[in-house]
Amino acid sequence: MSILQSIHSYWAYIVLGVLVFAILNAFIGRFSNKPFTIKDLRISLFALIVTHIQLLIGLILYFVSPRFSAWQEGMGAVMGDSTLRLYLVEHPITNILAVVLITMGWSMHKRQAESGKRFMRIGLFYLLGLVLLLSRIPWSEWP
Repeated sequence: MSILQSIHSYWAYIVLGVLVFAILNAFIGRFSNKPFTIKDLRISLFALIVTHIQLLIGLILYFVSPRFSAWQEGMGAVMGDSTLRLYLVEHPITNILAVVLITMGWSMHKRQAESGKRFMRIGLFYLLGLVLLLSRIPWSEWP
Protein backbone atom coordinates (compact mmCIF):
# COMPACT_ATOMS: atom_id res chain seq x y z
CA MET A 1 0.00 0.00 0.00
CA SER A 2 1.43 3.35 -0.99
CA ILE A 3 2.02 6.07 1.58
CA LEU A 4 -0.69 8.25 0.04
CA GLN A 5 -3.19 5.39 0.10
CA SER A 6 -2.31 4.70 3.75
CA ILE A 7 -2.85 8.34 4.64
CA HIS A 8 -6.18 8.33 2.80
CA SER A 9 -7.28 5.14 4.55
CA TYR A 10 -6.27 6.14 8.07
CA TRP A 11 -7.46 9.75 7.70
CA ALA A 12 -10.87 8.25 6.93
CA TYR A 13 -11.06 7.05 10.55
CA ILE A 14 -10.56 10.63 11.70
CA VAL A 15 -13.18 11.90 9.25
CA LEU A 16 -15.76 9.34 10.35
CA GLY A 17 -15.10 9.93 14.05
CA VAL A 18 -15.25 13.72 13.79
CA LEU A 19 -18.36 13.59 11.60
CA VAL A 20 -20.16 11.31 14.05
CA PHE A 21 -19.16 13.62 16.90
CA ALA A 22 -20.38 16.71 15.00
CA ILE A 23 -23.68 15.01 14.11
CA LEU A 24 -24.29 13.90 17.68
CA ASN A 25 -23.39 17.36 18.96
CA ALA A 26 -25.82 18.94 16.49
CA PHE A 27 -28.74 16.67 17.35
CA ILE A 28 -28.10 16.91 21.09
CA GLY A 29 -27.95 20.68 20.76
CA ARG A 30 -31.14 20.75 18.72
CA PHE A 31 -33.22 18.51 20.93
CA SER A 32 -31.99 19.98 24.22
CA ASN A 33 -32.69 23.52 22.97
CA LYS A 34 -29.15 24.70 23.69
CA PRO A 35 -27.86 27.93 22.22
CA PHE A 36 -25.44 27.51 19.32
CA THR A 37 -22.07 28.45 20.82
CA ILE A 38 -18.53 28.93 19.53
CA LYS A 39 -17.80 25.36 20.69
CA ASP A 40 -20.53 24.04 18.39
CA LEU A 41 -19.21 26.17 15.55
CA ARG A 42 -15.70 24.81 16.01
CA ILE A 43 -16.84 21.19 16.16
CA SER A 44 -18.81 21.62 12.93
CA LEU A 45 -15.99 23.54 11.26
CA PHE A 46 -13.43 20.90 12.25
CA ALA A 47 -15.63 18.20 10.70
CA LEU A 48 -15.87 20.27 7.53
CA ILE A 49 -12.10 20.79 7.40
CA VAL A 50 -11.10 17.15 7.94
CA THR A 51 -13.65 16.10 5.32
CA HIS A 52 -12.23 18.53 2.77
CA ILE A 53 -8.69 17.38 3.53
CA GLN A 54 -9.81 13.79 2.91
CA LEU A 55 -11.33 14.86 -0.41
CA LEU A 56 -8.08 16.52 -1.49
CA ILE A 57 -6.03 13.46 -0.52
CA GLY A 58 -8.52 11.26 -2.37
CA LEU A 59 -8.41 13.37 -5.53
CA ILE A 60 -4.61 13.30 -5.59
CA LEU A 61 -4.67 9.53 -5.02
CA TYR A 62 -7.27 9.11 -7.77
CA PHE A 63 -5.07 10.71 -10.42
CA VAL A 64 -1.78 9.06 -9.39
CA SER A 65 -3.31 5.61 -8.84
CA PRO A 66 -2.32 2.84 -11.26
CA ARG A 67 -6.05 2.14 -11.66
CA PHE A 68 -6.50 5.53 -13.33
CA SER A 69 -4.81 4.21 -16.49
CA ALA A 70 -7.81 1.90 -17.00
CA TRP A 71 -9.64 4.93 -18.44
CA GLN A 72 -7.40 4.59 -21.51
CA GLU A 73 -9.20 1.35 -22.32
CA GLY A 74 -12.51 3.19 -22.45
CA MET A 75 -15.67 3.58 -20.42
CA GLY A 76 -16.81 0.03 -21.20
CA ALA A 77 -13.71 -1.49 -19.65
CA VAL A 78 -14.11 0.52 -16.46
CA MET A 79 -17.84 -0.02 -16.13
CA GLY A 80 -17.52 -3.72 -16.96
CA ASP A 81 -15.15 -4.39 -14.06
CA SER A 82 -16.86 -4.00 -10.67
CA THR A 83 -13.63 -3.20 -8.84
CA LEU A 84 -12.58 -0.54 -11.33
CA ARG A 85 -16.11 0.86 -11.35
CA LEU A 86 -16.04 1.15 -7.55
CA TYR A 87 -12.65 2.89 -7.41
CA LEU A 88 -12.91 5.04 -10.52
CA VAL A 89 -16.60 5.96 -10.64
CA GLU A 90 -18.75 5.08 -7.62
CA HIS A 91 -16.36 5.89 -4.77
CA PRO A 92 -15.20 9.29 -6.09
CA ILE A 93 -18.58 10.54 -7.30
CA THR A 94 -20.47 9.45 -4.19
CA ASN A 95 -17.84 10.90 -1.87
CA ILE A 96 -17.73 14.19 -3.75
CA LEU A 97 -21.51 14.38 -3.36
CA ALA A 98 -21.10 13.63 0.36
CA VAL A 99 -18.61 16.49 0.75
CA VAL A 100 -20.96 18.78 -1.19
CA LEU A 101 -23.79 17.91 1.22
CA ILE A 102 -21.57 18.52 4.24
CA THR A 103 -20.47 21.85 2.78
CA MET A 104 -24.10 22.79 2.10
CA GLY A 105 -24.97 22.04 5.72
CA TRP A 106 -22.13 24.28 6.89
CA SER A 107 -23.15 27.08 4.52
CA MET A 108 -26.85 26.84 5.35
CA HIS A 109 -26.31 26.87 9.10
CA LYS A 110 -24.58 30.25 8.86
CA ARG A 111 -27.70 31.86 7.42
CA GLN A 112 -29.88 30.77 10.33
CA ALA A 113 -30.48 33.04 13.30
CA GLU A 114 -32.19 30.42 15.44
CA SER A 115 -29.92 27.93 17.26
CA GLY A 116 -32.29 25.03 16.67
CA LYS A 117 -32.26 25.59 12.93
CA ARG A 118 -28.48 25.94 12.89
CA PHE A 119 -28.07 22.63 14.69
CA MET A 120 -30.62 20.96 12.43
CA ARG A 121 -28.93 22.08 9.19
CA ILE A 122 -25.61 20.74 10.37
CA GLY A 123 -27.09 17.55 11.81
CA LEU A 124 -29.13 16.60 8.75
CA PHE A 125 -26.66 17.51 6.02
CA TYR A 126 -23.66 16.05 7.84
CA LEU A 127 -25.69 12.88 8.46
CA LEU A 128 -26.62 12.59 4.79
CA GLY A 129 -22.97 13.09 3.87
CA LEU A 130 -21.89 10.45 6.38
CA VAL A 131 -24.38 7.92 4.98
CA LEU A 132 -23.02 8.49 1.47
CA LEU A 133 -19.43 8.15 2.70
CA LEU A 134 -20.22 4.90 4.48
CA SER A 135 -21.99 3.52 1.42
CA ARG A 136 -18.91 3.68 -0.79
CA ILE A 137 -16.03 2.79 1.49
CA PRO A 138 -14.26 -0.22 -0.01
CA TRP A 139 -14.67 -2.25 3.20
CA SER A 140 -12.81 -5.30 1.90
CA GLU A 141 -9.57 -3.34 1.50
CA TRP A 142 -9.93 -0.86 4.34
CA PRO A 143 -7.36 -1.28 7.13
